[in-house]
Amino acid sequence: MENETLIDDVLKNELSALYQAKDRHYHGMAHIEAMLALAEEYRALLDDPGAVEAAIWFHDAVYDSRAKDNEAKSAALAKKRLAGRANPHRLARIAAMINATATHQLPPLRGESALNDAALLLDMDLAILGAEPAVFDAYESAVRLEYGWVEEPIWRAGRAAVLKSFLARPHIFYTQSFRDRFEAPARKNLDRSLQALQGQV
Repeated sequence: MENETLIDDVLKNELSALYQAKDRHYHGMAHIEAMLALAEEYRALLDDPGAVEAAIWFHDAVYDSRAKDNEAKSAALAKKRLAGRANPHRLARIAAMINATATHQLPPLRGESALNDAALLLDMDLAILGAEPAVFDAYESAVRLEYGWVEEPIWRAGRAAVLKSFLARPHIFYTQSFRDRFEAPARKNLDRSLQALQGQV
């Protein structure tokens, strides 16, 4: 059951349309496809690949850079659209993973396997931080476009606070697999970006 996909072609088309909105410069289909590729690559580590796939598809389904409740609305949409396709326990697990992408803190899930899936989902979502410098820079530029309505000084201060919060963590990534692959380059990218935001470059 856990290996079965919950996302059929009808849902894929429906969600793809949301991700192709004109105001999405980073949080679009390329981001979803990159996460799906990582989920496939690390499939052997996942307890419920189908639930993780569903969480990936829905986690940014609702996206408004001016709103604070995107993840909650995305989780609610997932519960609504997946009702009848997954049992309530599995739906709750998917919703918890989606909501966790708001803060990138592990959700209060019971069971090691459920927590491990959530950890891997969060790591996949942040893998861009450890990308090649040029790819990371393109990501930064795309996010800035999504927040084009924010004045530059406020943007710099807010973005710097976000980057500092990641750098202050003992580990940016939860799982050893992602730490080994992305932790060092992510810290370099974030340091570099922070210096640029603070006018030191």
